[in-house]
Amino acid sequence: MRAALLRSRARGSHTSPMQPATPLARFIDTHPRLFVLTGAGCSTDSGIPDYRDADGGWKRTPPVTFQAFMGGERTRRRYWARSLVGWRHFGQARPNGTHHALQRLEASGRLALLVTQNVDGLHQRAGSRQVIDLHGRLDQVRCMDCERRFPRDAFQHELERLNPAWVALDATEAPDGDADLEAAHFDDFAVPPCPACGGVLKPDVVFFGENVPRGRVMDAMQALEAADAMLVAGSSLMVFSGYRFVHAAARAGKPVAAVNLGRTRADPLLSLKVEQPCAEALAFLLA
Repeated sequence: MRAALLRSRARGSHTSPMQPATPLARFIDTHPRLFVLTGAGCSTDSGIPDYRDADGGWKRTPPVTFQAFMGGERTRRRYWARSLVGWRHFGQARPNGTHHALQRLEASGRLALLVTQNVDGLHQRAGSRQVIDLHGRLDQVRCMDCERRFPRDAFQHELERLNPAWVALDATEAPDGDADLEAAHFDDFAVPPCPACGGVLKPDVVFFGENVPRGRVMDAMQALEAADAMLVAGSSLMVFSGYRFVHAAARAGKPVAAVNLGRTRADPLLSLKVEQPCAEALAFLLA
């Protein structure tokens, strides 16, 4: 029988040397080889909005699908126009306390692997090295024909050169480098082709409707097998690409703890749940 689900709702509380360790601190101390999965809740303190509400539902229109992006030039114009505006903010995001706490966990030798569903690269900027970017990285652009990769910053300069009228636009930030430009007209927006072969350029991330590369999943599953427990930080697990690891851990009898504000898809499988912001819940790792 799985351990009873524990919940910590003491928002605003802080552990001091005179206070007993939190359930999460005891969980991490008890399991020296952790497999960590992170989601959007890790990066909200860096100013990057998330997709889901406390019940796991969409806060906004779901992101563009792979099929729509590849199937229509107008969809690609709309995507890259919004991205031109959104990248200015997204590209300047910096790691927050959550990223630094998990880097400290790795430095202490207690991390089997960190798998992130985020595409912002902030774990690596914080110094983490044992990271799998499950859904890719937004700071790279990929040609869908010749498979070449290009830095997103260089592509941003080209977008701005071809579309100078868009450079001065501003909009509310949206998840993953998007921007709310619903009233804009995109028909005249110019999207450059691949400079090597003239093919279609796409962010080097996994869109909805696109499969996560098999090698990433296999490497992550191998690390999960070697771990003695799993920690989820900032993910509702509503997407199967992340949920599969919790399901696999539970099937193998490995305890799973989650830090998340609101419901997760895996609530029935958890040994411990902490409903606090990630940076607050993991702050003890930086003490």
